[in-house]
Amino acid sequence: MATLLHIDSSVFPGEASSSRSVADAFRKAWEEQHPEGTVIYRDVAAEPVPHITVDAHTAGFTDPSAHTPEQSAAFAARVKLIEELEQADAVLIGAPMYNYSIPSTLKAWLDNVILLGRTAGETPSVQGTPVTVVASRGGSYAPGTPRAGYEFVQNYLEAVLRGTLGLDVDFIVPELTMAPRNPAMSELIPLYEASRERAFEDAIAKAKELTERLAA
Repeated sequence: MATLLHIDSSVFPGEASSSRSVADAFRKAWEEQHPEGTVIYRDVAAEPVPHITVDAHTAGFTDPSAHTPEQSAAFAARVKLIEELEQADAVLIGAPMYNYSIPSTLKAWLDNVILLGRTAGETPSVQGTPVTVVASRGGSYAPGTPRAGYEFVQNYLEAVLRGTLGLDVDFIVPELTMAPRNPAMSELIPLYEASRERAFEDAIAKAKELTERLAA
């Protein structure tokens, strides 16, 4: 049966987080199609992975027989994360926008799993694996909007997930999530509600589409 790797990175719990809520809808739809499948779940906000250290970095370019004890321990932690990614038939990532970019905890996960000569390079070990990113944001950064130039979530993840890891990337973008909380954005609430509804519909549809594709 298929394996889904699910990464959450929002600091907000449960329904207080748009990225978690939409990702949860995707996961539930996935599990309905794969009741005997496997879900590998990491909440990097609740349990952060280590940021890359000099030992973890240099170990990736050093013969394992020459590793120091510190390098061996640091590299083992990286390998565990890499193996989870390599085991996955599909990946689901919750990536809220914080200060125009992704959470640092998600960046730390990416820094760990990107390893030249294995997951990155001419023939990435995870090449072609489908990944769905729920890229929520408090405002709108769509092309043509005043803040389009501040969109560093999709642009960055497209480059690193597709360009570096060779993954097959698809985005779901719930936007204007601050509208219900910010009086200055109250007139945007209908647009927020429409975006939220569309995001849930897309999540369920994409989960079903992926299960069908993998079963074919």
